[in-house]
Amino acid sequence: MDFATRAIHAGQDPDPTTGATIVPIYATSTYTQPAVGEHKGFDYSRTINPTRLALETQLAALEDARYASAFASGMAATSAVMNLLSAGDHAIVTEDLYGGTYRLFSRVFERYGLTFSYVDMTDPENVRAALQPNTKLIWIETPTNPLLRLVDIAAVAGLKRAGIIVAVDNTFATPYFQSPLALGADVVVHSTTKYIGGHSDVVGGVAITNDGSLAETIRFHQNAVGGVPGPFDAFLVSRGAKTLAVRMREHERNAHAVATFLDERDDVATVLYPGLPSHPQHALAQRQMRGFGGMVSFTLRGPQSRALEMAKRTRIFSLAESLGGVESLITHPARMTHGSIPKAERDRRGVDDGLLRLSVGLESARDLIDDLRQALDATRDTSPADDGVGDPPNPDRIPATQSAGAPTA
Repeated sequence: MDFATRAIHAGQDPDPTTGATIVPIYATSTYTQPAVGEHKGFDYSRTINPTRLALETQLAALEDARYASAFASGMAATSAVMNLLSAGDHAIVTEDLYGGTYRLFSRVFERYGLTFSYVDMTDPENVRAALQPNTKLIWIETPTNPLLRLVDIAAVAGLKRAGIIVAVDNTFATPYFQSPLALGADVVVHSTTKYIGGHSDVVGGVAITNDGSLAETIRFHQNAVGGVPGPFDAFLVSRGAKTLAVRMREHERNAHAVATFLDERDDVATVLYPGLPSHPQHALAQRQMRGFGGMVSFTLRGPQSRALEMAKRTRIFSLAESLGGVESLITHPARMTHGSIPKAERDRRGVDDGLLRLSVGLESARDLIDDLRQALDATRDTSPADDGVGDPPNPDRIPATQSAGAPTA
């Protein structure tokens, strides 16, 4: 079946009891068993739940895969994949990556005895040079967050030795535009909070593979650690996934229009969008992807403080974390999504205080462009005398008024 058909029908059989067309929300923690050791495939909802199982079947189908494990967040899915490794193992990681992933690797898994090498994967030779005898994982983001660089998945996967796992965070591209498993990857991870859920009303994640052994280990940690989505969250992600194909086509169309508009402004210094011929890896994007996605990053001419000023002047683009919803968002990565990365490291990677990231939604492209135009015009004359940009507050430091259970995104 084609992608759109799979999105709507995979794992979505009518309920055998009532004939309900939509998979029910099985809001139960446990299941009655007729005898010890006898049940209908379900015993406890941390281990398995019918609504979650339907979602996992659906998402596996979208990546043309056999196995999927759903999680309560993208970070929980990432953590489960990292549990494929053991103390003393080494991972090679895309240098430009989501700040939360960097935080997980540097502040959690390094304490468990894992080591990480962050490399510019736009050149696969950098990956080859970083290989060590104890390398067990290559972690790829493509397109990257927030600089929208591309990694040649097939070329990097071709470098792996026996025992090395290649994992791809496919959140930005989505399975509609990119199929990492077909290009040689072993595991695909998504934050289903983003495009797959698509409506900014649920947090979730998924790890997908065709390898039965990897799937078994991931599912073991899904159950043992317990970072699973509740049935209502699974229902919301599944509902969103059904319209992924049509939404991604519109996201891409609007993003291309926005990127073209920004690229034609003389007060915009750089525009980062794989769909523009000016993107340094446009040819790779055409070869590796079926579309260019809905994310656009850019920098402005003038002081870096102009980015901060513009971020608060948009009217349709909401200043907010996250991405991939039907509504358009504007983000200042250095102070928001990537604040977990030390400033010196951010600056070295190009995630400086002048960078803005757009998640282009499904509103009218004309209205979105008009909104950006008014914000650009309003900030064009920002004085360079004092850019007012300092190191942002550390999002990993828990203030005295904030509980340890409520960390910054």
